[in-house]
Amino acid sequence: MSESASASTVTRIMLVDDHPLVRDGLRARLETAANLQVIAEAGGADEALKLATLHEIDLVLMDINMRGMNGIDLTAEFHARFPEIAVLILSMHDKSEYVMQSIQAGARGYVLKDAPGQDIIRAIEAVISGGIYYSASLARKLSHPLASGDLLTSRERQVLQHIANGESNKQIARELDLSVRTVETHRLNIKRKLGIDGQAELIKFAVEQRYE
Repeated sequence: MSESASASTVTRIMLVDDHPLVRDGLRARLETAANLQVIAEAGGADEALKLATLHEIDLVLMDINMRGMNGIDLTAEFHARFPEIAVLILSMHDKSEYVMQSIQAGARGYVLKDAPGQDIIRAIEAVISGGIYYSASLARKLSHPLASGDLLTSRERQVLQHIANGESNKQIARELDLSVRTVETHRLNIKRKLGIDGQAELIKFAVEQRYE
């Protein structure tokens, strides 16, 4: 394999946590994987946003509790300003509300800080591949349809209800006074947030949600 081909497989990571010792520990964990490279570190929002403009970053590993802007709000800021950068939350909080708020803000996954190092690496690989990832204990909490549905915005829940009725994108667009492209985007966002791959699985979830 050429050097350029090898380099293209490396995931470039920024660590955002206001505790230097935590960042040191994370860097040591991640650099055990040959395809992961920590190229930037930030202790807060302003520094993180500045570094994102200076470096080519694939993924941000984000804490929630920080001085100033918290990690959930910073995730929303990253999602708006740098949509090409994936955000993975790494937090000590295991409450479903934090997970839901993070995903609604645009995070692609949520891992607990006490998770084994290999879990964090698996989470990064899943997110970079286009999937979402939750720590196992969180995934169990979110497995109930109502809990999963709470990840969605009110508009996405409206779209989901119409999907449950068997309506096409064109029909949904007409009913909600949206463009077909917007409805397609909502479908994609629903699938991303809920970790759903195919249309059949999306319809099944929509129907189950309707009868909860």
